[in-house]
Amino acid sequence: MVEVDYEEFWNETLNQLRSELGEEEFSGWFTDINYLRSGEENITIGFPSSFHRDRVKTRYQNNIKTKLKAITGKDITLEFEVIPGENAGAKQKSTAKNAHDRTGGQASAAKNAEPEKSKRKQHPNMRDDYTFERYIVGENNNFAHNAAKAISKNPGTAYNPFLIYGGVGLGKTHLMQAIGNYIHENSDNKVICVTSEEFLNEFMDGIAQNKMNSFKNKYRQTDVLLIDDIQFFQDKPGVQEELFHTFNTLLNAKKQLVFTCDRPPSELKKFSERLISRFEQSLKVDLQPPRYEVRCAILKATAENRGAVIPDEVIDLISKNISSNVRDLISALNKLISFMEIMKQPITLEIAQKNLRDVLASTPNLSIDIIQKAVAETYSISVNDIKGKKRNQKIVYPRQLAMYICREMTDFSTTEIGEAFGGRDHTTVMHSIEKIQGLFITDPSLDSTIENLKRTIKELSVK
Repeated sequence: MVEVDYEEFWNETLNQLRSELGEEEFSGWFTDINYLRSGEENITIGFPSSFHRDRVKTRYQNNIKTKLKAITGKDITLEFEVIPGENAGAKQKSTAKNAHDRTGGQASAAKNAEPEKSKRKQHPNMRDDYTFERYIVGENNNFAHNAAKAISKNPGTAYNPFLIYGGVGLGKTHLMQAIGNYIHENSDNKVICVTSEEFLNEFMDGIAQNKMNSFKNKYRQTDVLLIDDIQFFQDKPGVQEELFHTFNTLLNAKKQLVFTCDRPPSELKKFSERLISRFEQSLKVDLQPPRYEVRCAILKATAENRGAVIPDEVIDLISKNISSNVRDLISALNKLISFMEIMKQPITLEIAQKNLRDVLASTPNLSIDIIQKAVAETYSISVNDIKGKKRNQKIVYPRQLAMYICREMTDFSTTEIGEAFGGRDHTTVMHSIEKIQGLFITDPSLDSTIENLKRTIKELSVK
């Protein structure tokens, strides 16, 4: 094969993509991939994970090839390799400076490398698996992840304070501790990581034992303060007052503050207005439930980390039935892995269905009527509008959405769904489903909208 070096052309393609996509989207998908090598009419690119590879391949491959052809005048074939973690350095092209910087150079340069800095001991109040490497990134958390990484590299400068909010089990604590672990391991900064309960208990002990000066010194002289679940400070004016002064002291000293909460600051009740004002001025990121593809990636990564082989059909089963949060998703997987370890037998679809019957049964047999009612109430129209013949956009979109959700959440055929929607035929239902599926590409918020609707539907079904 003829040796050709397309690296300069690849770098120019990346520059064009950066301008076209914008910094946020570009950083989310292209910062961690590497040019590896090239042949006469092909370029090989390295990815840190199969999920990352698949997303770039699906969303950007055609655009990349078009740009490469415009630059080189040739149809360049793209080849994709997954090179996770430390193995990347052995395969990356030695002349690729970005790869060299990231891996610390090739094996041939190892003899001349400086001795590694001794690694700091694991932080006692943070989990060692809550790292950026273990955090699965998707459209639901891409911005939050990028902001968190930026903070971890330059604490106390940009994006300070930082507030991560969202429902239970969506990865708020993981992301917060990933910031703390990175800073702890890569700097001499003092990091304090506590839950709201721990902060409150220390505050109460300080008052009871007349040791408030020690309490204040501990929290106001740190470099990085991470507090989990600040919503539990509601209706506790004393600790809110103390947090307010600690907040101001650290912010004025350009020390990093990171908080998590289960809701946006505007929805905190019985909270000091001036403290809410401080939170409102922070960089706020909202974590939403992960989409199906991300749920699959999370399950696969978790299984790999535990050394478990889980069939794709089992991954699909769990991902389709658990969409509310990551915690429940991993809990179901861990149940299957524990069964496999104890019983010394591989997991099959039948075994998964049997062991997860409580999870699968938690989604009741839904009627189409309930789905139509939930969608109609959400979009302020009537059920008759959804079933009727009106074709204005205010009604057509919710109708298509309702059909899509019926197909997702029930076992009804497209013919049965069409009948329930005013006697429409199955081709109309299929068109509606395809229409909604197509919108996922252009509307990043659609997945969150559908997950919220599904939660509403489940709540209506048990009333």
